[in-house]
Amino acid sequence: MNTRRTTTPKSVQASRLNRRDFLIRGGLMGAGALSLPALLAACGSDSGSTSDTVGGGGGDSSLFFENWPEYMDEETIDLFQTASGVSMKYTEAFNDNNEYFAKIQPAMSKGNAIDPDILAPTFWMAARLLQLGWVQKLPKADIPNFAYLRDDLRGQSWDKNDEYHLPYQSGIAGIAYNSKITGRDLKSVSDLFDPAFKGKIGMLTEMRDTIGLILMGEGKKIADITTFDQASVAFDKLGKAKSEGQIRSFTGNDYVDDLSAGNFAACVAWSGDVLQLSKDNPDVKFIVPEEGGTSWYDTMVWMKGSENGDAVAKWMNFLYDPVNAARLTAYVQYISPVKGVQDELVNMGGDNAKLAEDPLLFPDTATFSRLQSWGALVEEEEAKFDEAFASVTGA
Repeated sequence: MNTRRTTTPKSVQASRLNRRDFLIRGGLMGAGALSLPALLAACGSDSGSTSDTVGGGGGDSSLFFENWPEYMDEETIDLFQTASGVSMKYTEAFNDNNEYFAKIQPAMSKGNAIDPDILAPTFWMAARLLQLGWVQKLPKADIPNFAYLRDDLRGQSWDKNDEYHLPYQSGIAGIAYNSKITGRDLKSVSDLFDPAFKGKIGMLTEMRDTIGLILMGEGKKIADITTFDQASVAFDKLGKAKSEGQIRSFTGNDYVDDLSAGNFAACVAWSGDVLQLSKDNPDVKFIVPEEGGTSWYDTMVWMKGSENGDAVAKWMNFLYDPVNAARLTAYVQYISPVKGVQDELVNMGGDNAKLAEDPLLFPDTATFSRLQSWGALVEEEEAKFDEAFASVTGA
């Protein structure tokens, strides 16, 4: 995720930019999180709060979902509330996986609950939460639409029986470039280190995507990386590039501004961001490098201490109806984890039907074959990665 949606959250904002306007004017999620309008804000107060008492939520007639900014359309929540009778509080307080972890750790480490029933961490953070015992088994028997989960997302090593998480959205980290600045098409991770683009390269503050691409450029298989020593070559290369002035900056989603303006010739980027941006600036392009790209997904987990199992099941089942999943895909424009979405987009017609043909939303088999995902890191190694990356980025 990843810090795909890096923002400073707000609990309420009266006027709402549409996704396209927000992308162009605010760096997608770079200027401040937008919550859903007063209709949803009335369901609760500030986002991301934690509780020092065991037992989250407020009973099966209510649900609290904490997500990343601009990652849900208000129509979906409105329709869900009407169809289910569940009163839903929805907030957008995720800025960064590690930052959010630090926020909930004081309560969860003491065995206390946090207020949200459902969170949407990136898969590797979900694995960490599970390892710590902070999430509970999903009520799968009450989620028949679980059957629509894409086959390639099933049976992850950290949750082999798919008992503790349900993927929310997925995407690709690759290379975005402004062809007006590069003067040529890019194809390789090595292009990020081309001296011709000195001072015009952007790297993500999401360690796994930035380091992952560099490792693939070095011929490494990131799923096999379990220790810092195995990845040190990428940190060395990144540090050298920074010291030599190759890298302009490390960013979250605000790379879209620099990319569109031509301040970046190229950068590590996320597919959904560039899909939106390229509609307004055709000079901006996205590639999965010939060495490969990273595949990631954000996933829904039910937090320990929440007693709202019935509402959790209703929400997840609703989202996994292909019709509802297609509506959400048309809004967020990331890769849906739900089977049948492509057909439903066609049925929606108009611009939505065109999305069904977009290779960034529905990658072909050849593209999928070049994607790699990180495995889980143990806490000790995770700390080494984070420390080394922070020393390079200056975070």
